[in-house]
Amino acid sequence: MVERIPLTDMKTGETGKVVEILAGRGVHNRLRALGLRDGVKVTKVSAAFARGPVVLQVYGAQTALGFGISHKIIVDVKR
Repeated sequence: MVERIPLTDMKTGETGKVVEILAGRGVHNRLRALGLRDGVKVTKVSAAFARGPVVLQVYGAQTALGFGISHKIIVDVKR
């Protein structure tokens, strides 16, 4: 079954496909520069406790995003 959830709700090690980014043009441009856009597969590497940064793997490179931006990225995850 495929679930549509925010990136922050993914479990560590889980892979999902970005389906929507609920943010303005500036955030879209920043995420595009990092390789994050609709249709891209991402793997959640780790997350800090209590709304800390989320570390992702995109195209073999790791990047960290703040909790607020990570919560605006919606992904499809098979569970």
